[in-house]
Amino acid sequence: MMMRVKIKKHLHNLLSLFYPQSCVACGNTLQQNEHSLCLECMLHLPETHYHQEINNPLQLLFRGRVQVENIASLLFFKKGNQVQKILHSLKYNGNQQIGEYLGYYYGKQLAKEAHFQEIDCILPVPLHPKKMKLRGYNQSECIAKGLSNAMGIPYCTDILVRTTFTDTQTKKTRFNRWTNVEHVFAANNPEQITGKHFLICDDVLTTGATLEAAISKLKNAGNPKISIVTLAVAN
Repeated sequence: MMMRVKIKKHLHNLLSLFYPQSCVACGNTLQQNEHSLCLECMLHLPETHYHQEINNPLQLLFRGRVQVENIASLLFFKKGNQVQKILHSLKYNGNQQIGEYLGYYYGKQLAKEAHFQEIDCILPVPLHPKKMKLRGYNQSECIAKGLSNAMGIPYCTDILVRTTFTDTQTKKTRFNRWTNVEHVFAANNPEQITGKHFLICDDVLTTGATLEAAISKLKNAGNPKISIVTLAVAN
């Protein structure tokens, strides 16, 4: 086992010598023991620290819409900032590693908070099979993997599913976002839903329409407790 680890490390170092990886945010070459983001960018990430506040501003997004136990986002997203580059790399450039890496990074922080220690299962917001085939992966599932490894909580992809293919939400109003996703999700296996506490994860939180639609389906299927975590929130 130890020999395999050493060989893997040597191969990684050799590949890095000929094909050096660059920081997703700034483009500088990554040094040994840096992953996806350089130390300088990691130190200057615009973190929200909302996971430390039970009644943080994100709760207002869902008040009067759906019941949410806890909600947190790792980073503030602004057009043109480094977080936009990170999310673009995750969602459109095939960089699954950055999603898993930041999911793990945030999961380690969440695991220290009492209100995130009663989660039964992590549910990534699903993609429609057609979009999954086009993209090749689900960016939210990458985040879920990182969260799962850090928090020691399983993630599941067959409880919450997407049944309808929809257009991108990027340029839609809040109302149009809701009508675009109102009936696109389904909840399977109701016997696995009742009495559980799920942590739904996604890449970015904007109006909350997609998450509200997903939560509504889960609530109708078995009224579980729901908490939310995203990598970023639009600021």
